[in-house]
Amino acid sequence: MKLTEFVVPDAIIPDLAVDTKDAAIRAMVSSLRQAGKIADEHEENIVAAIMKREELGSTGIGRGVAVPHTKHPSVDSLVATVAVCNDGLDFASLDGEDVYILFLLVSPPDRPGDHLRGLETITRHLKNDDFCRFLRQSRTQEDIVELLAEADENQI
Repeated sequence: MKLTEFVVPDAIIPDLAVDTKDAAIRAMVSSLRQAGKIADEHEENIVAAIMKREELGSTGIGRGVAVPHTKHPSVDSLVATVAVCNDGLDFASLDGEDVYILFLLVSPPDRPGDHLRGLETITRHLKNDDFCRFLRQSRTQEDIVELLAEADENQI
């Protein structure tokens, strides 16, 4: 599975400026709604589902990265967005460090394999120090889309 198959370019936030985990998740879900991937009437339910998942344990996986995610029946296929928080954000990460890179993933409940493959694809790339460094240096949606495509082609 490739990042460019499920990350929505128009939903990417290259300059996320928030100061709470809740605000970050709301902004990212809103960006998916604005990009036409989530219906208005489901936005709050998706935010609530992601926050409920966060109560089980932070998706701040360490190394400045978080991957909030949920399954929701309102989406037909796996959708995701990326945000870069230049100032860092307390996400209650496993290593106690601030988060700078966020991937938010929403998938249909009847496609658990897609959900797992999406998470695996994201985490595989996030283990690459160069990918993370370049992502944090990206300033526009276009920069991030180009970086995702390069990562898909193993050029990073």
